[in-house]
Amino acid sequence: MAPILGIYASSIVPSLQNSYESIATSTVGSGGTASVTFSSIPQTYSHLQIRGFGRTGAAYESDAFNIQFNGDTGNNYGCHYLQGDSVNASASSALTQSNLYVSARMPGSTVTSGIFGSAIIDILDYTNTNKNKTIRSLSGFDMNNTSAVVRVALMSGLWSSTSAITSITILANSGNLQQYSSFALYGMKG
Repeated sequence: MAPILGIYASSIVPSLQNSYESIATSTVGSGGTASVTFSSIPQTYSHLQIRGFGRTGAAYESDAFNIQFNGDTGNNYGCHYLQGDSVNASASSALTQSNLYVSARMPGSTVTSGIFGSAIIDILDYTNTNKNKTIRSLSGFDMNNTSAVVRVALMSGLWSSTSAITSITILANSGNLQQYSSFALYGMKG
């Protein structure tokens, strides 16, 4: 291996190797489903990450995924987000919500069949009982499979609770999560 600025890459990268461990995966079957829940989440990691792709049954072209922690359906969530496509960009916020709007760019039922959006959601310090929980997500999809209309969103969010996160429920903003939507939960080591 060639040195990088006099340092071998292997001396830099070991801390990144095996930083993520798979906890659980869920794929939506035929007929779709209202939600996907990861429960009994181990409390042994520093952070969590959800990697998902999917689409919803919403009767329009761009929908969202939402999440709830520990079954909390109270108005204890808030977020800020930036979103845009090849023509427009916008920013907004939502406070005192009953779930966390985490992925502002997922295809709904009017988008060509077989097109799915993707999202990466980081849940930070999920076991820390001295602070409220924060997340960040990046999501998007290629609406017409030609890259002419690509929609993306960047979001940060808050769950106003100091409770350790032991379960996560993912649901569509409108309609159901559609068949083949899939979510994988990972634990991030310190």
